[in-house]
Amino acid sequence: MIIVTGGTGHIGNVLVKKLLEKGHEVRIIVPPYEDLTPVKELDVQIEFADVRDEEKITSCFRNGSAVFHLASRISIFKRDKKVYEINVKGTENVIKACIKNGIKDLIYVSSVHALKEEPAKNIIRESKDFNPNNVIGDYAKSKAIATNLVLKSQNYGLEPVIVHPSGVIGPYDYKISFINKVIIDYINKKHIFSIKGAYNFVDVRDVAQGIILAWEKGKRGENYILSGETISIEQLFSYLEEITGIKKPQFTIDSNTALFFSYFADIYYHISKEKPTFTSYSIYTLKTNSNFSCEKAKKELGYSTRPIKQTVFDTVTWLKEYICN
Repeated sequence: MIIVTGGTGHIGNVLVKKLLEKGHEVRIIVPPYEDLTPVKELDVQIEFADVRDEEKITSCFRNGSAVFHLASRISIFKRDKKVYEINVKGTENVIKACIKNGIKDLIYVSSVHALKEEPAKNIIRESKDFNPNNVIGDYAKSKAIATNLVLKSQNYGLEPVIVHPSGVIGPYDYKISFINKVIIDYINKKHIFSIKGAYNFVDVRDVAQGIILAWEKGKRGENYILSGETISIEQLFSYLEEITGIKKPQFTIDSNTALFFSYFADIYYHISKEKPTFTSYSIYTLKTNSNFSCEKAKKELGYSTRPIKQTVFDTVTWLKEYICN
């Protein structure tokens, strides 16, 4: 029995489908009152439990042979203390539950944000140095701490493998991520300007396949970057113009100007509780070095990715059918 925490998330529901296609029995662990639309009609066992509840999680892991730990709070705000409760305490509970149930295989979906930031033009590769002081923002710090916990779980008999996806994009995103919110706003003609900046994006389907490859072929105690292609926001909008026929914004503002105004956006989103698009942290991220190398995953796992332009096309097609209609 394969156990997947966060099975209704963007990566999670795609991963679950791929595991089922390979003939595995799957049990997903989701929070109480979770919307099950992403796994509707899938032949999976469903357990409702909060990863912060150690006793409940331990019970849900019974008879498991491997655990894929994806449950996480993703935040594009620089400060978000809730990420520590889920990303750190939750991961600690998952490790304890694996130990108590005698499960050795733990595949942890970390993030490239857990890796030490590097100066511009430097290639960012895997390391084992997950110091929260080397990264910016509560989300990145929480993932660094959690990743370190997973590495140290080897001292208790676990055989973990860690993956670090870059910016995930693609269809089947029922909860609507930051980047897909940007695409939806584009389709609805809400963008009046573009922003200077770029990031490394990867197709959710390629990430899900990479996670399975890490389980099947990855060396225990190792970590693998699952990155894709670095594109600018302007290039993304050019793709969207070509795909949708909707004219892209003709005005582009530099990242420093965007960063200034984004602080006011932070206040607005916190008050309104609306799903954010560009925040001060997301603008900061677009300015950072995102030259993530996935050569190790390609060489050791057979990992591969599709062109991001194809991903954008598939994403627009899916969003128009399921979200924007």
